[in-house]
Amino acid sequence: MKEVPLEILLQKIPSLFKLSNLAALRAMELNSGMKRLVETDPHEKVTTVAIREIANEKVKLKQRK
Repeated sequence: MKEVPLEILLQKIPSLFKLSNLAALRAMELNSGMKRLVETDPHEKVTTVAIREIANEKVKLKQRK
């Protein structure tokens, strides 16, 4: 699959720290059996899937008030 440029990801989540945490949390969810929200190769790593989901705005960061 094609790589997602970091510039695209940082437009979605402007903080690299928050982006990496969100990707890690989503990868753990995928690893525990949650459904993938984008079309992927069945052998694609969960971290790659998580990053693609963020780039496609299927997974977003929830802001606390």
